[in-house]
Amino acid sequence: MNISMTRIQAIFMKDYKEFSRNYAVSTMALMPLMMAILYNQTGANAIITYFLPINMAFSMVTTYVQCCLIAEEKEKNTLRSLMLSPASLGDILIGKSLFVLIVTIVVVALTIFLVGYEPANLFIIAIALVLSAVFYIAMGTVCGLFAKSIMEGSIIVLPVIFIFSFAPIILGLSEAFPILKVAEWLPSSQLVLLAEALEGTYTTMDVIIPIATIIVWSLVTWIVAGFIYKKRMVD
Repeated sequence: MNISMTRIQAIFMKDYKEFSRNYAVSTMALMPLMMAILYNQTGANAIITYFLPINMAFSMVTTYVQCCLIAEEKEKNTLRSLMLSPASLGDILIGKSLFVLIVTIVVVALTIFLVGYEPANLFIIAIALVLSAVFYIAMGTVCGLFAKSIMEGSIIVLPVIFIFSFAPIILGLSEAFPILKVAEWLPSSQLVLLAEALEGTYTTMDVIIPIATIIVWSLVTWIVAGFIYKKRMVD
């Protein structure tokens, strides 16, 4: 697969311009920041409370923005031209993901600062957050490839926002409803479990299992995204 930095940069700049012009999409970046400020003012200091706005930042910013940027391309019939251009699959996926990744890093960092969360091990948490961003970008790509317009994309992404943002809270109800135990293996829940383990005495497996789980989710989702993308090329 040939990777062209020139093409990646061109796609990156195009997404930046689309993002800055579309206020309905760009203002979503403010939602987790407002939630973080609100939670900070309430004095909440539990890990699960800290990570609610952080997980919301991933689903409401990373997935939503990526989905809407791709859906907008489809709505304007420019994604088809991009697919048929000399740009390779890697050029397009990296170019369309790089801008969202940068936005995600900025928003998540601000969310952590505003909510008052101080990780016990910043290095490990940072790795888990970056891997989570990769997963949520993949989810946004899949949703965007299914959507035909920004409006449709906004609706398609709602289940992702609800399920992944509130999975750690749903997990708390698993004692009453054992079937909800499956929420433990969602990336957002694994992120919380990792952060809780780091606050105390933890083992190597306490770190490896959550990170490995997030990596598996990311790989599977990107494989699905690549499959759908290639299928759209021959539709």
